[in-house]
Amino acid sequence: MKTALITGGTKGIGKAIAERLLKEDWNVILTYLSDEKNAESFQESLSLLHPERFIVLKVDCSNLQAISVIDNYLIENNIFLDSIIFNAGITDRAAFEDIIPENWQRVFDVNINFPTFLLQKIASKLNNESSVIFTGSLMGIHPHSVSLSYGVTKAAVHSLVKNFVKIFSNRKIRINAVAPGFVNTEWQSNKAIEQKANIYKKISLERFCEPTELTDAYWFLINNNYVNGEILVIDGGYSML
Repeated sequence: MKTALITGGTKGIGKAIAERLLKEDWNVILTYLSDEKNAESFQESLSLLHPERFIVLKVDCSNLQAISVIDNYLIENNIFLDSIIFNAGITDRAAFEDIIPENWQRVFDVNINFPTFLLQKIASKLNNESSVIFTGSLMGIHPHSVSLSYGVTKAAVHSLVKNFVKIFSNRKIRINAVAPGFVNTEWQSNKAIEQKANIYKKISLERFCEPTELTDAYWFLINNNYVNGEILVIDGGYSML
């Protein structure tokens, strides 16, 4: 049975991916940052359907020292991975003039530094010909005024994918990313109806993507052995109107 590690795997996109992989008979290791209540609820629901096929670890992805939590778990349980999905991410919606270095650094640590150095640390626990997938973003492609640090880090994620292809080519480990547009997750729930309506006008399909629809993209990248170094954009035809 194959095993995947998903960071940020207890809600939103990560949760949907975890549920999909469990249905496909994978073992899954999930991490979460701080939402204890949500993580416990998700863990309880999974326990009823997929007992003994998943583990939930509390990991602060803004702290590089927390990499050891994942590394130690893999070592202690002699686990080798067939896929890593770097999905954990944060944003900072402060206006440009209000950005402070500490918040800027935290976004970089979670979105860029943690996955980079986690991959470095656990590379030996990745099986040859496995799949590494990053969650990028449409905001890493189209400039956006709401979160400068988020857009910059997601553009860096896309660049990481291209560069990691060279590093892992000798082991036939494939590195790709999914770059979602607007997805109907907790992140979008606080948007006003009028704000959502304005966004819909920019999307050809006139709606947000559902997390379950997005899992098809991750499942494709996990299974297709010839896709490598790609940024798979799933945006419903954004800005094509």
